[in-house]
Amino acid sequence: MNPIAIRLLNQQLIAPQFSDPAEVVRYMGAMQAQEYRMMRWAVAMRTRKPSHKAFKKAFDDGRIIRLHLMRGTWQLVSAEDYWPMIDLFAPKSIAVTKGWMSSNRITIPDEELMRVRDILAQTAADKGSVTKEDFVLSLQEKGNVMDDHRLSYHIRMAEMSGTLCSGNLLPMKATYALSSNKVKPKVKMDRDEALMCYTRKYFKSRQPATLEDFVWWSGLNISDCRRGIALLGDTIHVEKWRGRDLYLTEDCRTRGFRKGRFLLIPPYDEYLISYKSRDIVLPPEHRHLAHNNSGIFQPIIAHDGIICGNWTPFKNPCQVQFSHDAFHSEETHEAWHAYLHYRET
Repeated sequence: MNPIAIRLLNQQLIAPQFSDPAEVVRYMGAMQAQEYRMMRWAVAMRTRKPSHKAFKKAFDDGRIIRLHLMRGTWQLVSAEDYWPMIDLFAPKSIAVTKGWMSSNRITIPDEELMRVRDILAQTAADKGSVTKEDFVLSLQEKGNVMDDHRLSYHIRMAEMSGTLCSGNLLPMKATYALSSNKVKPKVKMDRDEALMCYTRKYFKSRQPATLEDFVWWSGLNISDCRRGIALLGDTIHVEKWRGRDLYLTEDCRTRGFRKGRFLLIPPYDEYLISYKSRDIVLPPEHRHLAHNNSGIFQPIIAHDGIICGNWTPFKNPCQVQFSHDAFHSEETHEAWHAYLHYRET
């Protein structure tokens, strides 16, 4: 088994199968969206013809939704998955967020939480797509003044309650909308059905991966993750690789890998963030290329799936820095031109 080639194929980073950005997000289940500008490339690079305009249209149409969800962090999810994922993942994420609030010595009483949430919801309902600054003005008009940190927690809790989600895509600034207006209600899944659905999505798009990887990615309890795998039955199996139990699905992609490819990968991309243990593609001695000790991730270059350097997304010409002298910047030209074409289309 070549786990790197299999991951590249099933993560849609090599020989992508989709043309529609929303289909990529639906296939992946959820995608980290910490970087507002670079989340677009994370999705687009997994399509056959990467296009910034195609991503924007899917986002503005509400087929791709951005919100705080799993692990209390920013995610992209599809409209079809939005409500079931809120039901499955939000309770644990809300508990995690409350823990962060407590560590920051922030306490928000229930009365304040609901009062502010009503103001945020009404502001979004009135204006359709609003910025954080719009929320600040609305709150001030009603005699509510708070610092940015406290307001951020209020917005985050409103997102995880299913009240707010992303509005229209702006170049640099996040916007918010009323979820009930942006996303159509769907028939609810029961918990086991949802658990099975998103366990399948995770392993289908991230395989091969371990149980511990899935626990990390989902933010769920290990008992829930084990149950999700058990619910998949014979459609998933374990293969041993260097002492690890790696799960693969029956429809795992194994053909289409082409050697010699360079990939320009955005920070916080699922290629790394999906896994608790990243050493399969990221040698420990090169960990600093991908992230610092505070968990801040950088744009990275992969050659045949192995992380080997960094790149600068917003400078032209592209500036690259490799971990050793085996590669030269000229070798990334094909990948850089693909990125430029995405930005222009």
